[in-house]
Amino acid sequence: MDEFIYHEALVQPALILHPKPEKVAIIGGGEGATLREVLRHKTVNKAMMVDIDEKVVECAGKYLPTFHNGSFTDKRTVLTFGDGRKFIEDSDDVFDAVIMDITCPLEEGPSYKLFTREFYEIVRQKLTPHGVLSIQASTTSPVALKTYTVLNKTLKEVFPNVFPYAANVPSFALLWGFCLATNDIDPAQASVEEIDRRISERVNGELRFYDGITHQALFNLPKYIRKALKEQTHINRDNKPIMEQYPGLDK
Repeated sequence: MDEFIYHEALVQPALILHPKPEKVAIIGGGEGATLREVLRHKTVNKAMMVDIDEKVVECAGKYLPTFHNGSFTDKRTVLTFGDGRKFIEDSDDVFDAVIMDITCPLEEGPSYKLFTREFYEIVRQKLTPHGVLSIQASTTSPVALKTYTVLNKTLKEVFPNVFPYAANVPSFALLWGFCLATNDIDPAQASVEEIDRRISERVNGELRFYDGITHQALFNLPKYIRKALKEQTHINRDNKPIMEQYPGLDK
């Protein structure tokens, strides 16, 4: 019932802030909801999605129709399966937005090298001048805040403008973190009225979570998060990747 909160928070700020997103890459997002949100934008003419698990997409296509809403068969969709990092490295395309909807960097998981400085440098090279990268960046819970702050710090080593934000997703029982990275876009420069105008002009259908007022709330983080972000010094690297841990869960 609340997946729309997560998926609108991940996709809509990046695409609304971009002046005219036409070509978008999605890494992960196997259930199709991220793709669904991207395709709601009238300006998007190509959405290239790569997921590592073809079976997830197959099952989602069959059992989660409200998640994908037919997006897998949309004529603008280019759907492939494989490693997301290799997809970006090998792509001859440049993108107006790259959306990362992948699992957290868990030890022995498939995605930890999609959260490193080296990978973010590759992504930046594949973005257009106004391009935007949006990532899910793990929880902002006080007991498990390290991943979020490290990813924000790592992005700041690569992009001139990085904006952490968060949304309360009830099913997660946590305030969930996201990061938006760009060359020249600042979320604070878009007023409530401007966000609402762009949504009205550019998005098909009615959004249930994101609008101008919500936009302002997303980027105004609690004090404990801002403090932790400021104090973080670690840069995530290929040869020393962060492995997410949750204190107490091993007991």
